[in-house]
Amino acid sequence: MSERTPRGERLHIAIFGRRNAGKSSLINALTGQDIALVSEVPGTTTDPVYKSMEILPLGPVVIIDTAGIDDVGTLGELRVRRTESVMRRTDLALLVVDPAAGAGQYEEEIVARLRSGGITVLGVLNKTDLLPPGQGEALARELSARLDVPFVPVSSLTRDGVDRLKMEIVRLAPRDWAAPTIVGDLLSPGDLVVLVVPIDLAAPKGRLILPQVQTLRDILDHDACGAIVKERELRHLLGVLGQKPRLVITDSQVFAKVSADTPRDVWLTSFSILFARYKGDLPTLVRGARAIDRLEPGDRVLIAEACTHHPVADDIGRVKIPRWLRQRVGGDLQIEVKSGLDYPEDLGRYRLIVHCGGCMINRREMLYRIMQAQQAGVPIVNYGVAIAYLHGILERVLEPFPLARLALEEEA
Repeated sequence: MSERTPRGERLHIAIFGRRNAGKSSLINALTGQDIALVSEVPGTTTDPVYKSMEILPLGPVVIIDTAGIDDVGTLGELRVRRTESVMRRTDLALLVVDPAAGAGQYEEEIVARLRSGGITVLGVLNKTDLLPPGQGEALARELSARLDVPFVPVSSLTRDGVDRLKMEIVRLAPRDWAAPTIVGDLLSPGDLVVLVVPIDLAAPKGRLILPQVQTLRDILDHDACGAIVKERELRHLLGVLGQKPRLVITDSQVFAKVSADTPRDVWLTSFSILFARYKGDLPTLVRGARAIDRLEPGDRVLIAEACTHHPVADDIGRVKIPRWLRQRVGGDLQIEVKSGLDYPEDLGRYRLIVHCGGCMINRREMLYRIMQAQQAGVPIVNYGVAIAYLHGILERVLEPFPLARLALEEEA
């Protein structure tokens, strides 16, 4: 079912506009449900509201309702900053305008900011039920000419124009908002892929973690075969298989054992490295791995987790990677962990950012986080790439990815 599609795999459509422009009413009209709180009092929406739904033929999307871009006061400024932070995870923006307020500096600035980030903007002239017949179309044309943005007249109250708006969303949605495949482009029909899945404290009881499930589904979607095994049984499985696997994909934390048990002529990589390519920029993260050897005792390192989760006893990001980094450096490091969608304000104080796999965020957000690090002049690497580098097998696990291998050689 579409509602089970992970948020990070959905097209993100964000709704921007002034207070009381009818943004929350619009999200209710688009979803056909009372998802967002609606009130005549300006500033009702405080934090962004996310609603997963499906718009055919786009498929699964996330619609994000935001606070007014003209909010005031101390709390208002905080709300505006949160609204602005939504931009970095937006694939398509809807700019809502109230006919009574018209379009002015706020709208011009938001369009400029969105476009500077490469985000397509679609205008929505809301509350057309309050206008005389025909005036909505005329006013929409005027707004289109002024802001150089296509506008659709809509009444969120009567739902008039909502179907037309959905059609425009389909027409303007970026076609390359997500990478085409996790692993399928490396496979041919009938290929065998072995997935190595440790069952430890970090494994959720009774199920697999999201990247493992998504990778297995991608293998099946490309008419290949998937076999799942724990790391201790890998050697036995490879010995009894009737064919040599095309690829072995492992959890990064058991890289060393899996590398030793996998024949040298079989491709080996990890879920984290696959998602570094699928969600972000693998060559850039590979270049960041070289910065590990430039670390010195006392340097500050940021462990960035894009989601919040309950740490376990031997947590990969909070315990294992810091331990391996300190062993490599030969001294202590100032390790800081930041969970959630925002980095610390002063990124320039870090010598390295070690990012999680990003399975819970979309590609635009991950690319934005990589760009933030680049702008601050801080190398960035993700868990899987860092672990492979620290265990001396990065070149091997990059064999399926020539551009990433080239980036590693260039950085050397």
